[in-house]
Amino acid sequence: MTTNDNPAFDLEALRTEHRELDERIRVLTSEPTGDQLEIARLKRRKLMLKDEIQRALDASTPDIIA
Repeated sequence: MTTNDNPAFDLEALRTEHRELDERIRVLTSEPTGDQLEIARLKRRKLMLKDEIQRALDASTPDIIA
């Protein structure tokens, strides 16, 4: 995660990067000569960001003790 103290800013930055990766993957896969290694690397990074976003959301939600 980034070093910024604002969790909402961090979450938005992660979401922005996730969207940018999604766009880059879409462009590369639409090209007939798209670099498959680069696509795989971008997809792994996108999944890591998705996990990081989910962890940030989980951390911001208080635990409810029933």
